[in-house]
Amino acid sequence: MCFSTCATQKLDDNLRAMPSKRGSFFLLTRELCAPMKQREFHLTKTILARLVIFAAVFGSLLDLSGWPGANAQSSGNELTKNIADTWQGAIHDWNDLRIVVVISKMGNGGYSAIYYVIATGTRGSVDLTTVSGGTVKLENHGIGSYEGRLSQNGKSIVGTWNLGIGPGPVPLTLERATPDTAWRIPQSPPQQAPMAPDANPVFEVATIRPSRPDEGRMTLSMRARRFSTINVSLIDLIRYAYDLHVSQILKAPAWAESDKYDITAEPDGEGEPSEKQWKVMCQKLLADRFGLNFHRDEKRVSAYVLSVAKSGPKLSRSMQDPTAAPSILMQGLGAVSFKNADISDLAGYLQQIVLDRPAVDQTGLSGKWDFALKWSPDSSQFASLGVSIPEADSPDSPPKLYTAIQEQLGLKLSADSALTEVLVIDQVQKPSPN
Repeated sequence: MCFSTCATQKLDDNLRAMPSKRGSFFLLTRELCAPMKQREFHLTKTILARLVIFAAVFGSLLDLSGWPGANAQSSGNELTKNIADTWQGAIHDWNDLRIVVVISKMGNGGYSAIYYVIATGTRGSVDLTTVSGGTVKLENHGIGSYEGRLSQNGKSIVGTWNLGIGPGPVPLTLERATPDTAWRIPQSPPQQAPMAPDANPVFEVATIRPSRPDEGRMTLSMRARRFSTINVSLIDLIRYAYDLHVSQILKAPAWAESDKYDITAEPDGEGEPSEKQWKVMCQKLLADRFGLNFHRDEKRVSAYVLSVAKSGPKLSRSMQDPTAAPSILMQGLGAVSFKNADISDLAGYLQQIVLDRPAVDQTGLSGKWDFALKWSPDSSQFASLGVSIPEADSPDSPPKLYTAIQEQLGLKLSADSALTEVLVIDQVQKPSPN
């Protein structure tokens, strides 16, 4: 997630992570995620585009007060010696996703960089920026790596972006921006005071339109007081609103998954809604505009069950305010860290991102925890992202998921069946006119 997200709360005042409750995680599987202030929910070229946006959201590390400006162009000799500047380019294989990279010179002679994704208005730091013999490398644990060759006149870097998964690197040429060519990056919305916890908001204004047939992105985001989606299905909305795995939604018509919609909506009242309030508003939207009528039931389904291993849990009690929102940062396929999270957050992540069926928490553990998990994924995992993962063959590779959960967390993950709640659709229709 996409993917923080990359679905979401905060690791600190600036680091964005992904939503903590189960239904929110599906957004990462399709796109990217959702940060506290900006949730982007959220292997074909389409999947790669979604992953990049997800990683941009969940890799956001800096809160800058301003946006980059393009420097005046220097002489050719200077340009080949110094890459500190504003660079921009579009990844054409990913629906012309526009990227801006601002590279700065550090006091020790090295470079640091910040990236911006214009489609989402998000930004984050690059972990490592190096230049050697005209080869420029940018590396980030969330969004992969970029490697390119600086042109002889120093005005462009021709290279490729590699997420380390899927069909391989995609071309990306970065050009030095000038005051005339620099792309305008939208300002982040001003920080809003939180909505009253006892408020029961509705979407005061909501516009629903069919998505473009060629739309590659899939996002679901909340920024300040604006709810928006691109290319989401009714099933996606139900999963988000009711915290469900797709296998827990029964008797949906075929169009509920095939038809995609772009939605923009704003709540009534004042303040920025909480995640719970956004979900409540989405539930009301589904009832009002889609005529969703359903009943709840229980069904025994194939599931993965989390329990405590014989060794006992190996988790650290969180020192954060237990009432504060949890943070989950996906650092790649097979690497994730949790802060101030409960075990249901882990189950939700596994259910929506990694595994192909619901995950049920039967540990009996309560409270908030800090922990990290690293493993070598196999071909059965991350299927919702459309990726094909080769088996790890290095002796230094992390252990498989089942082993990693037991060794690193002191928990046990086993395939079993479990009685879970399901949502049975009684009636639903395509959205009413705006």
